[in-house]
Amino acid sequence: MKYFNGFSLKGEEIFFEDMIIQNDFTVVGFSYGAIKAFEYTYNSKERIDRLILLSPAFFQNHKKSFVRTQLRYFNADKKLYREQFLKNVAYPSSVKLDKYLTQGRVEELEELLTHLWDSEKILELLKRGVVMEVFIGEDDKIVDAKKSFDFFSKLLPCYFIKGVGHLLVD
Repeated sequence: MKYFNGFSLKGEEIFFEDMIIQNDFTVVGFSYGAIKAFEYTYNSKERIDRLILLSPAFFQNHKKSFVRTQLRYFNADKKLYREQFLKNVAYPSSVKLDKYLTQGRVEELEELLTHLWDSEKILELLKRGVVMEVFIGEDDKIVDAKKSFDFFSKLLPCYFIKGVGHLLVD
């Protein structure tokens, strides 16, 4: 299994053990990592049977001013931005993510905020035989869970999990 981490995180895949299929032909990504996992799978020539997107970063419903504001806050105080980000990722659970924190870069944040999920690319992966699943937490404070679900559920099996946030744990 190939796993792609969320923005400013490393080792958080431990939280998703129940959702991850462990084999050589599965690709999994959480949040920002879902973008990386998707693009990796789309561009890969290797055999990939399953792609699991956990709380995919979905910001295409936001205005450009939102992106500029997020980048400005990040550049002004990276430490404070990451602390608030981790609280929002964990919400509503009491999970502490400090030990999973890494140094996220502004380029990664910009990619996360500006990525456009392309339904044609999704359909192409499905044509190739890649089984795709999406998991979204109802109480997500990072993305608009309803808009994310509305987009993905038209194309893919999409699990909308009640009572959990971005981290998909209670």
